[in-house]
Amino acid sequence: MALRWLVLTFLVLSSGGFAPAQQAKKELRVAAAADLQPVLPVLAERYEKATGVKLLASFGSSGNLATQILNGAPMDIFLGADFVYPEKIVAAGLADGTAPTQYARGTLVLWARKDSPLQPITLDTLMDKRVTSVAIANDLHAPYGQAAVSALKRMHMYDQVKPHLVIAENIAQAAQFVESGNAQLGLISLTAASSQRFQTAGTFIRVPTSTYTPIMQCAVVMAKSDRRAEAHAFLDWLLKPEIQAVLATMGLEPVK
Repeated sequence: MALRWLVLTFLVLSSGGFAPAQQAKKELRVAAAADLQPVLPVLAERYEKATGVKLLASFGSSGNLATQILNGAPMDIFLGADFVYPEKIVAAGLADGTAPTQYARGTLVLWARKDSPLQPITLDTLMDKRVTSVAIANDLHAPYGQAAVSALKRMHMYDQVKPHLVIAENIAQAAQFVESGNAQLGLISLTAASSQRFQTAGTFIRVPTSTYTPIMQCAVVMAKSDRRAEAHAFLDWLLKPEIQAVLATMGLEPVK
């Protein structure tokens, strides 16, 4: 028994300590708006290579994520799809700061599969009598859904299109509905439409930004997080010109 203990002690000391504790990676828990599903994995890989910090993302509509955080969900940073829901975190005293930080601006597009008989699509396609299903995110808690409803109303299309709306839980699900053919058209995020998969499967046109409130995508760091320094460092990294340039290639308008 004594010999075994001496051997174990020697191995531990010679390796510099117990490996699992020493090799544990730093991690950040990120609550991320659903429009970031095609974007954040790319950024996360790049960030981990640069810093060794791994991003653990939970995706959902901004409203649902904000509700989870307000109810005590343990997150380090919230990347919302608008200003309103991050501001609710600030107003509740749960943010490490006095205001959300904008990291990008989102864009709404109309998307359809390439094999759709509705091709080539225009905004007027929404009024085509052959259209029976248009996917949008739930405007009750998804900023892109709110933008879609606003756009339809300002283009004087809402009353005709409303009976055909297919309401998704979030903007990623709305994109899934139209990509799978469960909806003929989709008012989705440019981040989804810019992904290789969606570029291969379909085409899109931008919805005029004058028809909806600017989608100011904002972030807040959680005040109760024990990784606030790391979370702020990630947000600072996100705002670097070279990373903002990457966002521009993935469907998000840079803020810097």
